[in-house]
Amino acid sequence: MLQHIQNLVRRDEDGASAVEYGLLVAGIAALIVAIVFIFGGVIKDTFSKTCGKVSSGVSGTYNSAATC
Repeated sequence: MLQHIQNLVRRDEDGASAVEYGLLVAGIAALIVAIVFIFGGVIKDTFSKTCGKVSSGVSGTYNSAATC
């Protein structure tokens, strides 16, 4: 009888762990998306400026091959 009551009272918490991991992954994904949207333009401009400087600094036949 005592075993039967313990089985009724005992809770299986595997589902709660899966939900918590799912929320954690969703939060991390949302943070990554937000960072990309916030800093995406700044990073694109930086790479464009760098690519322009590298392309203009190359001489000879390599200048036509340098595409960004």
